[in-house]
Amino acid sequence: MPIDPGALAVFIVTGFVLSITPGPNMLYVLANAVGQGPRAGLVSSLGVGVGALLHAVAAAFGLSAILAASPAAFDAVRYAGAAYLVWLGVQAIRKPVAQKRLDGDATSSPEALFLQGVITNVLNPKVALFFLAFLPQFVRPEIGSAALQILLLGLLFNVTDTAVNVVVAVFSGGLSQRLLRSVGFSKALAWFSGLVFIGLAARLVVSKRG
Repeated sequence: MPIDPGALAVFIVTGFVLSITPGPNMLYVLANAVGQGPRAGLVSSLGVGVGALLHAVAAAFGLSAILAASPAAFDAVRYAGAAYLVWLGVQAIRKPVAQKRLDGDATSSPEALFLQGVITNVLNPKVALFFLAFLPQFVRPEIGSAALQILLLGLLFNVTDTAVNVVVAVFSGGLSQRLLRSVGFSKALAWFSGLVFIGLAARLVVSKRG
């Protein structure tokens, strides 16, 4: 077995606790589910999951160490991610889903939502540092390749985290779906979603590497 069973058991429990703790990824999925319905939240969950998996790959091959060692690289990714989140927030506020339907405009396609989820996660350097700090704690080099163990642990954590986000998307999106038919309520949900995105951007800007 490429992963120590004892370390794996502790990892699963710890990973689940971290996954059900509200964080930026869950808030991002929640904002899209509330603003555009359960399908939007579901696709966003998958996009965020793929982004997290890319971070795990980067951690396994040492790429995340560049962000940890270089303040300039960390800041470049951080500000790019914040700018992207602000843009998403402004777009959400400008025209709610119900208003788009009345005007005949298309809501965000599944492909666009998926890509947004990937980009949002990839451009968050704190995720890279999290994987770089968290995953190696459960690696046992004496039983096999450290890179392979990090990849497997990252995949396992990602499956758990994505499953939790999918549940959040289905429940919150289903609750809001009926209310989205009202233009007035749709505007309120749009402001909620937009402000969540902008709040995540602000959080990213003030975050530190440590």
